[in-house]
Amino acid sequence: MHLVVGLGNPGDKYARNRHNIGFMAADELVRRHSFSPYRNKFQGLVSHGKIGTEKTLVLKPQTFMNESGRAVNELIQFYKIAVEDIVVFHDELDLVPGKLRVKRGGGHAGHNGLRSIHAHVGDGYTRVRLGIGHPGSKDRVTGHVLNDFAKADQDWMMAEFDAVADNMDLIFAGRDSDFMTRVAQAVAPPGGAKTDRTNKDQS
Repeated sequence: MHLVVGLGNPGDKYARNRHNIGFMAADELVRRHSFSPYRNKFQGLVSHGKIGTEKTLVLKPQTFMNESGRAVNELIQFYKIAVEDIVVFHDELDLVPGKLRVKRGGGHAGHNGLRSIHAHVGDGYTRVRLGIGHPGSKDRVTGHVLNDFAKADQDWMMAEFDAVADNMDLIFAGRDSDFMTRVAQAVAPPGGAKTDRTNKDQS
């Protein structure tokens, strides 16, 4: 069994914030793969389903970002999920919008959500770093991450979330490079063609 964790802050006030891109990616995964409706469990919202043949849980901690690890730990203790089978979606200041990177293990780079997960379960999980760009100076970071995405961001976000959801099985198989390539091609396809979400959903 795999666990996918989307990081963000609960409540309508934060729903479209850049800091909540992890929640947004998790929601698209649930939608694309027809997972169960979210239920309040383990200090979070939990959905379940399958990606390919893999049983998968999706968790959106409702503890606020800096306590995310409490919800993750409670869930994995109940289901006996190995830390190596956890994938975390989170915002990444050091990547431009529309870019992502996969990282397995290592430090938390000062991200409060990852810091909390490190403290509760260790650092052996996989993270999908979703770029939101950097505002240019350290004193503007808080305002940047807690402000909403612009309308102009919607196209690349839609393409990225679709591609992440469609190719999640590659992460589970350890094919991180293939996953990153597929997502990059979807966000910036050859010839500049745009992803047609409606057609994809009907295919």
